[in-house]
Amino acid sequence: MTKKIAYQGEPGANSHIACSDAYPDMTPLPCRTFEDVFHAVESGQADLAMIPVDNTIAGRVADIHHILPQTSLSIIAEYYLPIRFQLMALPGTKLADVQKARSHIMGLGQCRGFLREHSIEAVTAADTAGAAREVAELGEASVAAIAPELAASVYGLEILARDIEDAEHNTTRFVIMSPDPGDRQSKEGRTVTAFIFQVRNIPAALYKVMGGFATNGVNMTKLESYQLGGSFTATQFYAEIEGHPDERHVQLALEELGFFSTMFKIIGVFGAGERRMRDR
Repeated sequence: MTKKIAYQGEPGANSHIACSDAYPDMTPLPCRTFEDVFHAVESGQADLAMIPVDNTIAGRVADIHHILPQTSLSIIAEYYLPIRFQLMALPGTKLADVQKARSHIMGLGQCRGFLREHSIEAVTAADTAGAAREVAELGEASVAAIAPELAASVYGLEILARDIEDAEHNTTRFVIMSPDPGDRQSKEGRTVTAFIFQVRNIPAALYKVMGGFATNGVNMTKLESYQLGGSFTATQFYAEIEGHPDERHVQLALEELGFFSTMFKIIGVFGAGERRMRDR
């Protein structure tokens, strides 16, 4: 039986492409929301989840970090997808005919220059591929979609302008999540440990946590904060560090973090992706 990998969005979305590229032997399973993606894997409908976490232009995918603490899934890998956006419309449409372009808010944000140059109004849609479907169903030449090339073939649209993203380095990082955390034993190669934590409500708690990583020579590559439950004081952090929890210097740093935290949870130990290795 073919295994399935779940993603948020409709057929033709960038997440669909990431699934097909990273796991060509698995069947991509589209889901309406990120919550649906996590549920699909947790309930056994799918084997893995492909989750976008940040983009080199638009920054982090904010919704994800509110879901991660609630899931039982673990990050087992990361995948970097170069993002290429195409302007697509009904067959026979000319670029000069287009007055509005529909896309996901991150897609619109990554093509601001092109939209401004051509005086095209940006219209937010639920996702990039969904915007392409909506344009096909709407049947108006004045409305186009900004979406990956795959969406044009899926929904029978014609590409009017190719690679309209503002920057060539435009890349989205995905994490692959599984019910099975996999083998967390130390291995050769570069390892990333991802975790969430909440600091104690004492002066300089975060500073002291960071000091533990500095004094033990642990490189922290990501630290993001977000509020909890409508509070302006209860802050949760998502972090990624280089190293494996089995390594002594990492253990010492995490022990110090635990002393100054009210909650700590490792949500993934995985090998560094090729892009991370290249950027080092």
